[in-house]
Amino acid sequence: MRIQQLEYLEAIAATGSINEAAKRLFISQPSLSQAMKELEKEYQLQLFYRSKVGITLTDSGREFLNYARGVLDQVDLLDGHFRRGTGRKQHFSVSAQHYAFVVNAFVELVKEIGGAAYDFTLRETQTRAVLADIQTSQSELGIVYLNGFNAPVMRRLIAEKGLTFTPLFVAQPHVFVGRDNPLTAKSQLTLADLAPYPYLSYEQGDASSFYFAEEIQSTLAHATHVRVSDRATIFNLMVGLNGYTISSGIISSDLNDEKIVAIPLAIDDPITLGYLRRKQLALSPTATRYLALLKRYIRHYGFTILD
Repeated sequence: MRIQQLEYLEAIAATGSINEAAKRLFISQPSLSQAMKELEKEYQLQLFYRSKVGITLTDSGREFLNYARGVLDQVDLLDGHFRRGTGRKQHFSVSAQHYAFVVNAFVELVKEIGGAAYDFTLRETQTRAVLADIQTSQSELGIVYLNGFNAPVMRRLIAEKGLTFTPLFVAQPHVFVGRDNPLTAKSQLTLADLAPYPYLSYEQGDASSFYFAEEIQSTLAHATHVRVSDRATIFNLMVGLNGYTISSGIISSDLNDEKIVAIPLAIDDPITLGYLRRKQLALSPTATRYLALLKRYIRHYGFTILD
């Protein structure tokens, strides 16, 4: 295996085409194809699905590329220290349920190490998709929560998919409402207080299950219930409909959440938020730095880091 082969692999994955990657790398297409065949032979892996319409990574190819990027990141650090005018495009991807602190840390990461060329991805998505993204190496990290209700099922799925869950912090349940909602007159809320107001939750798709809900107490019946797919919409409905949702209590004024208020919910159902990663897969320097920034924001909001 040569560093050059890993750079070739990354270029092919980025373009989805041997021909386009060869043009970008300024080498001939046969030379590039041969280099990839040698890499596949050396590791006895099929890295690509090849067809007339292009080339895509296999599951093994995505996993191999994840490792390869870790090696290339280390080479880039070495070059950056001892050479001038070098550097490659940074790559990083994180999948998460809908949390402000995840976005805060991502923004800081891009500002800090993005440089002149980067290809970063932040997926705020459904719970099942977060697990799938980490399993298939679409993302290097995933942010989800566990509580007493969903933990048995989630931990089983996490283990089956070859992942690990590392706790970050524990939060007590809070109700998110618009600043003008009558509920803001109370310093603490009960489930009975919430009954007259529309319940807002994040949709979980056709494979929806109470265990994948982003909101605790998901099995409770609600007279009025609206499902949404993104944080901007749920915040708009909190303001426009006087709706509410239940979450960690973290509100970010940096992300224009000043119209939303978090009120403690009088219920014993703590939420443990943490990150998913592939088991036995070393984190890239970029992922390690993202976790450091994530923990910094969590501390900023007054929580204690568990690990």
